[in-house]
Amino acid sequence: MSFRHAMPFWMSLGLVPLAVLAAAWGGWWWALMPLYAWYLVTGLDVVLGLNLDNPDTEAPADLFWYRAVTVIWCPVQLALIFGAIFYATRSGLGGWEKLGLFFGIGVASGTIGMVYAHELLHQRPKWERFLGDLLLASTLYSHFRTEHLLVHHAWVGTPRDAVSARYNEGFHRFFWRVLRHGPRSAWQAERNLLARARRPVWDRRNPFWKYGLLQLAMLALALLLGGWQGLLLFLWQAFVAIWQLELTNYVEHYGLTRRHLGEGRYEHVLPRHSWNASHKVSNWLLINLQRHSDHHYKPDRRFPLLQTYPETEAPQLPFGYPGMTFLAMIPPLWRRRMNPRVRAWRRQFYSDIGDWRPYDRGELPMPRGAL
Repeated sequence: MSFRHAMPFWMSLGLVPLAVLAAAWGGWWWALMPLYAWYLVTGLDVVLGLNLDNPDTEAPADLFWYRAVTVIWCPVQLALIFGAIFYATRSGLGGWEKLGLFFGIGVASGTIGMVYAHELLHQRPKWERFLGDLLLASTLYSHFRTEHLLVHHAWVGTPRDAVSARYNEGFHRFFWRVLRHGPRSAWQAERNLLARARRPVWDRRNPFWKYGLLQLAMLALALLLGGWQGLLLFLWQAFVAIWQLELTNYVEHYGLTRRHLGEGRYEHVLPRHSWNASHKVSNWLLINLQRHSDHHYKPDRRFPLLQTYPETEAPQLPFGYPGMTFLAMIPPLWRRRMNPRVRAWRRQFYSDIGDWRPYDRGELPMPRGAL
């Protein structure tokens, strides 16, 4: 796999010159960043269509240029955030221009940075996982590492997983529910893991020490470079990034639940429990995140090797994730488009279940052995 094959996945770097233009020229130039990440990509998906090819996971592959973009993005994102804080707080940009600029940077750190952090945190080399930690700390969402690795992957599609969006649950209600429950859930998972090893919660192995120190360092740097205004702009960027991440989480598993087998037992995770999209360009931007079923099957499989599944095995979305997240922001449009698909999914895979109300309301028992 040469640089030529990897090059489309580098399209994320197109956001960098757009951020520079927004900072230098002010006005509405900041709008180019969300236009690029959301609408241009969705339009190109329509033009260029789907990619249904599956790479050979058994053949040796040189993934250097694929891995390089996820590594390079970490210093790029830190330079964007803190360079913009230093510049904006000393420039002649107006208040709304600064808010627009950091909205655009938040789109970049959420759409790209969070996705790349997700890829890095699943890898075995410690230095890659540390880069993922830096990216999450730059958006004040470090607990996502624990919540994703220990909770989401184990209990997706069950009441234990806060980011498995329920059927008929609007995004805005989902978003505030996740903000309330996510950090507490991650803390509980780490506390229980330490308790099993007979270690106290304040043990140095608790990653929340690292999370806190990294996030404090980011806040201190923002304050140092831009004063209180810089700190507020940093917080605004972080909020936008978190909102972007949770929009994607909402789309990935909306209404898809694992069968309850009784007494807190649930079926194993299957390809049918994730929404997938084979749209070519949005998969370039999101480094194949939309091949989500295979990611749950092989969490440490690097993104160039992820597989796609036919509709007989995994549900498919009508648009890529960027287009679907736009619909998710308008709950009536989302329900009109997605609720019939969830009902069709239920008929296809679980036609014997007559009463879905306990699934829809999150009233089923917590999984046995859940952290």
